[in-house]
Amino acid sequence: MAPVSSICMEIPDSQATDDELASASIELDGILPSKSSTVSGIKAGSSSTSGVHELLECPVCTSSMYPPIHQCPNGHTLCSSCKPRVHNHCPTCRQELGNIRCLALEKVAESLELPCKYQNLGCSDIHPYYTKLKHEQLCRFRPYNCPYAGSECLVTGDIPMLVAHLKNDHKVDMHDGCTFNHRYVKSNPHEVENATWMLTVFSCFGQYFCLHFEAFLLGLSPVYMAFLRFMGEDSEAKNFSYSLEVGGNGRKLIWQGVPRSIRDSHRKVRDSYDGLIIHRNMALFFSGGNRQELKLRVTGRIWREQ
Repeated sequence: MAPVSSICMEIPDSQATDDELASASIELDGILPSKSSTVSGIKAGSSSTSGVHELLECPVCTSSMYPPIHQCPNGHTLCSSCKPRVHNHCPTCRQELGNIRCLALEKVAESLELPCKYQNLGCSDIHPYYTKLKHEQLCRFRPYNCPYAGSECLVTGDIPMLVAHLKNDHKVDMHDGCTFNHRYVKSNPHEVENATWMLTVFSCFGQYFCLHFEAFLLGLSPVYMAFLRFMGEDSEAKNFSYSLEVGGNGRKLIWQGVPRSIRDSHRKVRDSYDGLIIHRNMALFFSGGNRQELKLRVTGRIWREQ
């Protein structure tokens, strides 16, 4: 990154006052003559935006920099998170960093309004530079993580892309309809304390739902758990409800709830116990026979709330 010609002051991070920030100025080859012209230029897609972005990009982690922005005596900048990673030496010229704050660059960032980075996915929001990151962490257009629980899959994308990925790459069971009847079998249930069965994806009401079933330890007790996740936003998931039922030998358990959005990770939903939980002894009782083999039939349905 090129050095930034600026007024910078060596002061502790906590002592940057409004007067000091206001007094800082910077010349960027005519990029930012005023706050109002900067905003209008960026909203219109001005070519100056890329130049400003380069100035605000940390050379170490390549992320956008937020106060405090540090600078070496030769004018090279980096973010506060990377300063300890480079052992207080400039990664560009190796000069000792000290505690120089680049107040001028911080002031430039304060004047910017930028589009969400998920603009190409449909977000049309414009945000001040210092609130843009917070918006992007919650933006409803941000990609979803793959909901497959059998491995740590790192694939992200929109819902149609993830449905195709689950079908083609993970070979999950795909079903049409809002009712289901699944049988889960395990030949050595006493030896299994952590297991995940194949994910099932249902298509109904023009939406997609993921049915999970797995074994894990709840404290010291081995349990089985079934739960449903919605492939979409939490606000949309609340428009639906579902029920799960398991039983045998004249007994049954019934669970009714609201599907959780895949914005919540599989582990988060499981660890909140938001689903049908069956203790192993009861599951084996439902299975019948000599209690040496798990044979559970889970039925359920999904419906739209009025």
